[in-house]
Amino acid sequence: MKDPRTNPAQIFYIGKGTGSRSREHVIDFDGTRKGRLIQEILDSGHDVMVIRLVGDLTEIQALKVESELISSFGTADTGGPLYKTVVPAGVVRRVQSEINVPVGVVEKAQIGIKLLKDALEELAQANPIGVTNSDCSHYLGLQSDNEGKQQEYLTCSVLGSLLKEGRVRSERSKNRRKYMSVNTSGY
Repeated sequence: MKDPRTNPAQIFYIGKGTGSRSREHVIDFDGTRKGRLIQEILDSGHDVMVIRLVGDLTEIQALKVESELISSFGTADTGGPLYKTVVPAGVVRRVQSEINVPVGVVEKAQIGIKLLKDALEELAQANPIGVTNSDCSHYLGLQSDNEGKQQEYLTCSVLGSLLKEGRVRSERSKNRRKYMSVNTSGY
């Protein structure tokens, strides 16, 4: 989406929308920075410019294009023009002058984490009796090799984030912890 009040029109949002989703943002906007900007544009008598760059992509292709564009432009949270929230609220990043953080890498990492969270939540939702950290790691191909030993730290960390966000719950089952979806719709 672009703001037509500037010359050239300033891009402020990139999404991988399907069907009429790109227009939904303009019709049903919210209280986010993006929603407030859309309201300002409309109140000024202008229409938000919605540009479709590519079509007929697979979900994976669409996600790749979206993440590359977001990481190239950068978000307002990291000094870029996009009003897209990919860095979770409340995350405080440590800054060290000797560490160079290239533009876009924060957005790429956060998009990747979001996709991992969605995949783990969907796996838990598809298995009402719950899944273990080991199940998540194994079935999603997320095991790591640490000096010849299989480790499951990544899925454990992401499941911890999902617990904190209230997207999954956990129960002790014998000597293992099982994770279940809090969303029972869809499966």
